[in-house]
Amino acid sequence: MYLETQNVTKQYAAHLALNNVSIQVPKGTVFGLLGPNGAGKTTLIRIITRITAPDNGEVFINGRPFTGNDVYNIGYLPEERGLYKKMKVGEQAMYLARLRGLTKENAHRELMKWFQRFDILDWYNRKVEELSKGMQQKVQFISTVIHNPDLLIFDEPFSGFDPVNADIIKNEMLRLRDEGKTVILSTHNMESVEALCDNIALINKAQVVLHGNVYDIRNRYKQHIFRFRIIADDFDLQSDAFTVLSKEKYHEYLDVRIQKRMETDNSALVKMILDRYNIISFEEELPTMNEVFIEAVKQ
Repeated sequence: MYLETQNVTKQYAAHLALNNVSIQVPKGTVFGLLGPNGAGKTTLIRIITRITAPDNGEVFINGRPFTGNDVYNIGYLPEERGLYKKMKVGEQAMYLARLRGLTKENAHRELMKWFQRFDILDWYNRKVEELSKGMQQKVQFISTVIHNPDLLIFDEPFSGFDPVNADIIKNEMLRLRDEGKTVILSTHNMESVEALCDNIALINKAQVVLHGNVYDIRNRYKQHIFRFRIIADDFDLQSDAFTVLSKEKYHEYLDVRIQKRMETDNSALVKMILDRYNIISFEEELPTMNEVFIEAVKQ
């Protein structure tokens, strides 16, 4: 499913939540919806899921205007979770699956498959209140994907998960993407963005300030920092072409981080160091998405 918003605006009394927000979410990708708290991310998600309506602008699905029936092809996991504590886990999951249009037989078959995949089948007849927060998160994730929607929206999906279970959820997202599903991920975990997202939009103060491919954006913010691994006891080369940022010794290797001058050619820089040292490896460091996030918001 290809999703697009065009000039979406939403005002709450004196607060402008979204100001002409336009994004394009390609089919079969993981799309990161990023921004500081209060930037407008949740408002945009609520408009996409038709929980609320925009004051201006429009949402398009596969090139056509979004309709009410399209919500049945969306799975949404909100940041604020909510399960009925006194219900049994299986009854709760079955109830949510039936709400999404599955027959009793299809819902039971799909639930068995997902509960086995997440290794929580033994909890099927236990009450929700007996589950840990992470276990409840797994149940809600299953309830989000159970009806096999083409568009999946996850708002802070890793909250409450330990690293092992967070990794399981990440792998499931990638598997769903590889099956052709479109995934929108809203998170403050920038490591997850780098690991999962193909494209992102960064919203700040109700407006889109960054939009595009993750690698291209990181490349746009690069600081021309290179890391060289050499065989040497020290690095004492001095030049107007670069500034040494750090030197770290690892057994017989020395890792040197330098920042080159803008006018210096990359090949000339490598040759300059190669003439003096035995280079094992070198690479240009791209900024992390966390660094990009902070810089973009500051600007």
